[in-house]
Amino acid sequence: MKLWLAPLHGITNYMFRNTLCRYFAGIDFIITPFLPVQEKAKLNVKNWKDVWPKNNALRPVIPQLMGNQPAHFVDTMNVLHDTYGYESFNWNIGCPVSQVVHRKRGCGIMPFADRVEEVVKTVCAQTPFRFSLKMRLGLHHPDEGLHILERMNNYPLDFIVIHPRLGKQMYEGTPDLKAFDHFYNTTNHKIIYSGDIFTMEDYRRLQQHYPKIEDWMLGRGLLRDPFLAEELKGMETGDRQRRFIRYYQLWVEEMRTARGEMGTLHSLKELWHYYRYLCHLDDTELRQLLRINTLEEFLSESLRHIENQG
Repeated sequence: MKLWLAPLHGITNYMFRNTLCRYFAGIDFIITPFLPVQEKAKLNVKNWKDVWPKNNALRPVIPQLMGNQPAHFVDTMNVLHDTYGYESFNWNIGCPVSQVVHRKRGCGIMPFADRVEEVVKTVCAQTPFRFSLKMRLGLHHPDEGLHILERMNNYPLDFIVIHPRLGKQMYEGTPDLKAFDHFYNTTNHKIIYSGDIFTMEDYRRLQQHYPKIEDWMLGRGLLRDPFLAEELKGMETGDRQRRFIRYYQLWVEEMRTARGEMGTLHSLKELWHYYRYLCHLDDTELRQLLRINTLEEFLSESLRHIENQG
């Protein structure tokens, strides 16, 4: 059993990842939030702090790429390899955000299986690197994903991460496991399952239904409960409150140094849409917390909620 940290754009940056991995065990591999592929002349990867090796020393990290031009993938992968030594890359064809989809990127490229295959074929033919996909069932219909999977059987992909929702669903509703069954039985590649693993019960139910899957990706579930990976691996979590407070305070200090007061406050408010579940905040309590407009007051009030959970 291997556990992967999902890439959540704007949240799972290197500061978040490093703090999480210092205080919580269980995560084996990490995929970064996406980076835009570009032609070589426009690349300046020295500004991409999220993939600097010194910022990614705690776990094996795979850069995720976003785009739709085959030559740009080749250029970007070569530059990242030559500059930082990366040899494995992941392509995001699952992001459902409308601004991405409208540019025929992320999930927006899934209806165009020819272009997906063109990118994969070019990367496999022109680079020596390991390449993988992160996808959904499709943008509008699962047939889109199945067409892609059938074609991908002809290429030596490292693995395929599959989130069993359509792009048009965003994160609404529940994963379509009936449709995922067809994906599970179609691909010859290793599958990493991603989607709605929030509890041990969720994991056990999925593992029993898909016994060939050995790799599982945690995203929103791990944000809601940073102890989840440890629990899934049968580890002792110890004094949860003390551990969470230490983790929380360290992350805030690192963010404050790098992003300043308002940048840290903005990121904290984003995270508390998830931490509310750990602290059992109802909608009214969450709204009251998110109305706070100074970092010190927000820290004081949020720590009060954490301490009240014992």
